[in-house]
Amino acid sequence: MAPERTLREAHPTERAVGIEYYVSDADGIGGRLRESPEDFRVRELEAFDAEPLDAEPGSYPELVLRATLRDWDTNDFARRLSDALGISRERVSWAGTKDKRAVTTQLFTVRGIGADELPEIRGAEIEALGRSGRSLSFGDLAGNAFEIRVADAVEEAPDRVADAVRDLRAFAGDGEAPPDGEGGAPTEATVGVPNYFGQQRFGSRRPVTHLVGLAIARKDPREAVRLYAGNPAETEPDDTRAARDRVDAAFGVDEGSGSDDADRAAADGTGDGDWAACLEAIPGKLRFERSMVHRLADRGVDPDAPPDDEDWWHALEAVPSNLQRLFVNAAQSYCFNRVVSERLRRGLPFDRPVAGDVVCFADADAPDELYAPDTDRLQRVDADRVDVVSRHCERGRAFVTAPLVGTETELGDGEPGEIEREVLADAGVEPGDFALPREFDSRGTRRAVLLRTDLDVTFEGGDPRFAFALPSGSYATVLLREFTKRGPLDL
Repeated sequence: MAPERTLREAHPTERAVGIEYYVSDADGIGGRLRESPEDFRVRELEAFDAEPLDAEPGSYPELVLRATLRDWDTNDFARRLSDALGISRERVSWAGTKDKRAVTTQLFTVRGIGADELPEIRGAEIEALGRSGRSLSFGDLAGNAFEIRVADAVEEAPDRVADAVRDLRAFAGDGEAPPDGEGGAPTEATVGVPNYFGQQRFGSRRPVTHLVGLAIARKDPREAVRLYAGNPAETEPDDTRAARDRVDAAFGVDEGSGSDDADRAAADGTGDGDWAACLEAIPGKLRFERSMVHRLADRGVDPDAPPDDEDWWHALEAVPSNLQRLFVNAAQSYCFNRVVSERLRRGLPFDRPVAGDVVCFADADAPDELYAPDTDRLQRVDADRVDVVSRHCERGRAFVTAPLVGTETELGDGEPGEIEREVLADAGVEPGDFALPREFDSRGTRRAVLLRTDLDVTFEGGDPRFAFALPSGSYATVLLREFTKRGPLDL
């Protein structure tokens, strides 16, 4: 067993979702993200080929667009675009969802329209690229390139950035000192951080999606509904908290008995099951919560019905299918984060395997800007293969992985497998538990534990600007947190 390390603890909000530590011990630069949309620029690294614009629409019904959006949430833009075209929102597709407070460049496909029909939309530059025989999907996104300014960084930011980069370069497996730029700050370096799922995966102000997902995996849809529709968080507005307290009362849970705890205790008595009163209390902005409770009211569900009763599944499925999948994905992500944190605590390497690890190989088709794993190509590493596979990792040809647990997930051996099994046991789940009804079912996969990128840092007016590229599914904030050392809600 490797010696345990003394690590800098993460912010309490992060620890609630399994992000326990920082890799770098350097002091933070503070600052704020997204002071303006231009401070957070994202450009998709595309893996999608289009036919020419004059291709036959009968064979290629999808118009392929590249849109540069300022201050647009992807879902909101798709809705605005479909409204302007007078078509169903279901005819607009994209590969990756982007945050609103940013300038983003990404692809869309729109079925059954011509380039001459494209509308003008405020805050959007839209370019028709060609046509395609199919719509975009998540697999068409190779990754994203970022340019992010951290505003109002501390005066010591250049030195602190340099210190953090040295730590992160060593973590990536390259201990050589990076070149220095103005003020002692590195200008370019290959760095690495744990490939955590960021706070956005779970909810920044009310991180509950993973708790809902764990309840689903435990075949307890009653608790999943309660955790989502009830279970108030301290960071919520008063009206929202009051509504969730009312839902908890219907379930028979004491007000204030531990809102962020998956094991929040039930009251001694039974719930009143007054779903109509809950609907009166729930504001319209909580539309998914209202949809769940509507189904409970329509069926007159007894709050003491068995936890796996079909009525609870029916209520849970009131939310869109993508949110149903997100619940389970968040549970898998939480367990992954905890495995990664425990690997850090025990001092196991991230840039190379130990006996018992499972590695994946690099994606040969990824853009040159990316260190991208291909988790469809896995290999177990026994003691005799550690040195050979370590050389592959050193050359960027292989990556150590941890499980996103599902029905077909094979866990590791040795100490890595011990960590994986301990985390799952503590969470109360195992691979077979993810054989779930309909959209909740998940076969699982594995994910690289190390997020590596070529980082370029420049300074403008004292504030650092970070430029880097990440494969799809990885989070820019997971890299930036190592520099800012601020809680998710403080940024």
